[in-house]
Amino acid sequence: MTLKLGVQALTYGATWREAIDTAQLVDRLGYDYLWGHDHLYSTGGDPYQPFFEGWTTLTAWAMATSRIRLGLTVGANTFRNPGVVAKMAVTVDHASGGRSILGLGAGNVAFENLAHGIDPGRTLGQRLDWFEEALAIVIDLLAGREVTHHSEKYQFEKVRHHPGPVQDRIPVVIGADGERRGLRIAARHADIWQWFAPFDGVDLFRHKDAVLREHADAEGRDAATIERMIGCKLILRSDPDEARRVAEELVAIHRWGPSVWDSVWATTPELVADRLTEFVEAGVSSFSPQIGWPYDRETIERLVAEVRPVVDARTG
Repeated sequence: MTLKLGVQALTYGATWREAIDTAQLVDRLGYDYLWGHDHLYSTGGDPYQPFFEGWTTLTAWAMATSRIRLGLTVGANTFRNPGVVAKMAVTVDHASGGRSILGLGAGNVAFENLAHGIDPGRTLGQRLDWFEEALAIVIDLLAGREVTHHSEKYQFEKVRHHPGPVQDRIPVVIGADGERRGLRIAARHADIWQWFAPFDGVDLFRHKDAVLREHADAEGRDAATIERMIGCKLILRSDPDEARRVAEELVAIHRWGPSVWDSVWATTPELVADRLTEFVEAGVSSFSPQIGWPYDRETIERLVAEVRPVVDARTG
């Protein structure tokens, strides 16, 4: 198999030109996916540092690129009415010539919702309830079905959208870690399941994947139809000490807390290829690390040129 590669290009601190240039670089290098993020404040460090809104950034990336698939990992359901989300997903699909992917999640940062006057829900359980409702509505609208839905949260009466997407069906990516509900929702609806992976997390991935398979069986779905995608914060250098130094600089720039190190892969291309080989053998089929500003061109170039060929040769 060929390992699919993506980049989640976080725009925290970036200029608009830097965000566009990075999208075009990733497109030229042959990556499969380009992912944005969906927050109103920065979720690490200074909440007021400059960055750009997710969906409108996707539309600009669609116009600036030619082949790469585009989505959010993942959109915050609390920010928008699901009818609006469906319209935006179709608009990005037309702007990109059929390259849109729908990324949606429950939304997990209460303070940015409250600061903007958005109801974040009383509990995670309530946000997950809203997310399940909204996702079903969006999927129906994207499929061209008429939606009538009345609940405490959402009110739709005989709603249909035109035009439909360019592609036959816009794929759905869901980021999930929770074993009782999050992975069940992914098993029911996701074309791509996204999981943020510790460097030493192969065994934990196997456990989460087994839970996903159990939920898929309960839903009557073939779990093999769900793409497994992992992410992390990635820094590649020939010298592991240099990789660690660059990682420490990024942590300082963005003022991330100590917990960020759980998801940092700062090492050599050879060691990342070794670890990705283990993940692929455990069932992973795509790898989409976060590459934040200042965008690390060396990591972007070496991942596709030096890491993927090794993993493909070992697992093909």
